[in-house]
Amino acid sequence: MTHFTRSLCRLLLTGVVCAPVLAPALANAHTDLKTFNQSAFDGHPAVVHCTLEDGTASDCYEFTVDYMPEGLKIGPFCPATLDDKGGIWNWTGENGKLYRIDADFLHMLDGLGYRFFDDDGTVHTVDNATQRPTVDHACINVTADESVKITMRLPIEPVMATMPTQLGTVGKVGVALDGVPIFSDAPSIQQTGHMPALDTCGGHIDPGGWYHWHATATDIDTVYATEDVDASCALTQDSGAQFGYAFDGFAMFGSTEADGTAPVALDACNGHIGETALGRTYHYHASTAFPNLPPCLVGIQAQDNFSTTAKAGVGAARSGQGAGQGQLPPGFDEAATKLGITTEELMQALGGAQGGPPDIAAAAAKLGKTEAELKALLPAPPGQ
Repeated sequence: MTHFTRSLCRLLLTGVVCAPVLAPALANAHTDLKTFNQSAFDGHPAVVHCTLEDGTASDCYEFTVDYMPEGLKIGPFCPATLDDKGGIWNWTGENGKLYRIDADFLHMLDGLGYRFFDDDGTVHTVDNATQRPTVDHACINVTADESVKITMRLPIEPVMATMPTQLGTVGKVGVALDGVPIFSDAPSIQQTGHMPALDTCGGHIDPGGWYHWHATATDIDTVYATEDVDASCALTQDSGAQFGYAFDGFAMFGSTEADGTAPVALDACNGHIGETALGRTYHYHASTAFPNLPPCLVGIQAQDNFSTTAKAGVGAARSGQGAGQGQLPPGFDEAATKLGITTEELMQALGGAQGGPPDIAAAAAKLGKTEAELKALLPAPPGQ
């Protein structure tokens, strides 16, 4: 039994008997760039030497995409007034479920102490890439930056991890076949006080100005039917189609098999081995409830697999210019995004603008976190 097979046996938590048949299933697993919409790529993808997160040397496909695909229709996100309908939000507090962002939902939040509108019905809206909220609770609607480029890496031959990687909040999930990045849950209103509204395809614009999804967009109407939400996505819906690739290199499909039947023997990451258009291989399936993405990844991602030319947000490029700013450690932008604030705001909370050591206790109090919670979100200092 191979190392890959033993690892997969540990990961399949459904009682499925591990057998030598798993080895060829893994051998069939590979990233196939032919399945992508070729217009998604800005230039030709390249094969590059890369290092996986466990230190293993490997080969990856590296490719660059624009801030969003040409012709993709996005929005609405925040409604302008209580008379309008916006996108969607997965509320996790009292009365928790997936909602359309409309008057009924906003009035419900108001009754719980989260007021997102003025007395005249105007919804509090903010572009947190360019301005700070002036109210306790605002709906976030970021303006796109058409100049942004995004570079991603996918392992050509996926490698199984010893244990699954939990994705948590704003974890890197993968990339859709049209080049749109995919991330796990957006920060909650309880975390930040504000609502980074999603459109009806489950996406929104990062503070860096590029669009990404927090859902399997090509099967999100299944979620709306399951959760009785009055919404629909303009994209073609196909529950049996491939949606994209996870960042570990394994393919992601909708909530059914190609023949429309429900997948069986799914593991804790909502994946299994089965027949696909790519052959018999391990792959993920969407769930029928929001968020309909894998909660964890079974494979190992490549190091430095996501970067952008944006000045803020996840994967932002940093020049090291600015008072006390220096070169930010990898993961700092992701920590800010998980907190629902800009990188600059996180630096200010930590005292980085003054150039001294970060004040974790003061920052935690300012951000409404315990010191342990904040330390868990922040990247480790260099050399640790």
